[in-house]
Amino acid sequence: MKIDLPRVDLIQRPTPIHRLPRLSEELGVDLWIKRDDLTGFAFGGNKGRKLEFLIAQALAERAEVVVTCGSAQSNFVRQLGAACACFGLRCVAATMYLPHEPEMGKPEEAFAHDRSGNLFLDDLVGVVVRIFPDDSWDKLFEHAEDLAVAEEHAGRRVYRVPVGGSSPLGAYSFVEAASELQPFPAFDTLVSPSSSGSTLAGLAYALHGTSTRVVGISCDPEPENLDDLVRLTAGLDALLGLSKRMDRASFDLRFDFVGPGYGVPSSAGDAATTRLARREGLFLDPVYSAKAFAGLLALFEAGDIGGRILFWHTGGLPALLANRA
Repeated sequence: MKIDLPRVDLIQRPTPIHRLPRLSEELGVDLWIKRDDLTGFAFGGNKGRKLEFLIAQALAERAEVVVTCGSAQSNFVRQLGAACACFGLRCVAATMYLPHEPEMGKPEEAFAHDRSGNLFLDDLVGVVVRIFPDDSWDKLFEHAEDLAVAEEHAGRRVYRVPVGGSSPLGAYSFVEAASELQPFPAFDTLVSPSSSGSTLAGLAYALHGTSTRVVGISCDPEPENLDDLVRLTAGLDALLGLSKRMDRASFDLRFDFVGPGYGVPSSAGDAATTRLARREGLFLDPVYSAKAFAGLLALFEAGDIGGRILFWHTGGLPALLANRA
């Protein structure tokens, strides 16, 4: 399912896949990990895969500035800023500490309002970060559009990037990433964190109809995330000239492990981080991979998954070092 698209060279690929021997023995399961924390660009993480295509498109459109949005501790903003710096593009980001859906309530503060973690790295690579008062995601998107219009009024050509780089082009990078599994015997289950959706959409699309079950662990509570997966895979159909026509029932997306809310660590995630660190010397980030690994452990203990299991580590380690509120 590979197609010829413009791309820039940012990451190291393929990323390693290896067994977790101590946890496998402890749990009585064959547990493996996909190390997208080792993509090697701007502190690693899955976002670099998307950026190879998104930055290439921005350059093809002769953009001078890239505008996006996200939480203040966004992994995507950090890597986008680094990629923009490499190619001489101005990077502007609208952020909030805790974007949320008002009807679900604002969770309690998790990270300190300082420049630690990803915000420190944003400063290093020159991202123009605008931090707005916490509000809805729709309000954050409005702020991003206002910043884009202001850049255009200043005479600059703008390339707009959706939150998390979650466009069909971003999702395609994970259709391609799934090919890195081919040297290995088939996994029974692949477990991945999911939020804005392009990582899970690409992996689920690539493995749709195979023997591998793809389970997404949602890191925010919005049920509309399923609709985003449908939209992204419809975009992949158009991009690839295929007709998979995946619908909501095509995805196994679990909302049971969100914890207090998006951008807020969970007690189960913290416990999973400690367990993986002390058994395998590996670290998880508190917003995404920790919750997903906690979900993996709970699903296995409930008998919901088994056999050969692959955990897709999406990186995000700078948030582990951000100061807690």
